[in-house]
Amino acid sequence: MDWRQATHHSVKFFKYFGQRCSADKINITAGHLTYVSLLSLVPLIVVMFTIFSAFPVFEQLQRNIEEALIANLLPTSGEQLSSYIDEFVANASKMTGIGIAFLFVVAVMLISAIDSTLNSIWRDTSKRRLTVSLAIYWMILTLGPVLIGSGLAATSYLISLTQFAEEYISGVRSFALWLVPVITSFIAFVLLYQLVPNRTVRFRHAAFGAGIAAILFELGKQVFSLYITYFPTYQAIYGALATIPILLVWIYLSWTIVLSGAELTVSLEEYQYLRKKKRAE
Repeated sequence: MDWRQATHHSVKFFKYFGQRCSADKINITAGHLTYVSLLSLVPLIVVMFTIFSAFPVFEQLQRNIEEALIANLLPTSGEQLSSYIDEFVANASKMTGIGIAFLFVVAVMLISAIDSTLNSIWRDTSKRRLTVSLAIYWMILTLGPVLIGSGLAATSYLISLTQFAEEYISGVRSFALWLVPVITSFIAFVLLYQLVPNRTVRFRHAAFGAGIAAILFELGKQVFSLYITYFPTYQAIYGALATIPILLVWIYLSWTIVLSGAELTVSLEEYQYLRKKKRAE
């Protein structure tokens, strides 16, 4: 295939991708997930951190996850967000068993919304059994943070190693600080696109969507941070309450990127299938 054919197929593919995004109305879906996230985010964080606080051995993992939340959940106002998280967890320790159970149900709402949204993108209408769904959600709430914390610990170790390389090769640490989060996001998106849909998704298709989504996510964080820093519109209008609209906008952009990566994954799968079918005819 020469470059003209490659360009032709690339244009047709991204046209197909655009049509699919328009048909699925991912901008509206991202808004819905943003609303659900705002309702479920605090209970989800409280449930995860309450589980960690019950086991002192996970104290370091809890700190790693808190640092990740501050870096990814809101690229600005990190210190304020950290104080909020500490206050939420402290208040949760005073709740009764019924209160904790209610938080768990609300936290599951977010995971369930993500599950149904991705399956609708993959056009999968089959339903899992309730017991299977609850088992998956519980595994995400318990094992998910452990895996995230372990990955972040390994990331911190790798970045610390670049301090020695920086003495010999200039720019290594800066490159690592950019590359490692991209790799971490890539792995998270691959797992999301492969494990959540209730059907088999090939790794190469998931890796394609996850790779673009990871790069867009990291670029989005940097651009958003620069915008908030040099064009402090929200701070000027909302003052002390600026964290709320900033969080809203960032969560919406994040979900748009996540859904775009899912659409890229399924579009590549369908586009290749349609090309093979056309050649066979």
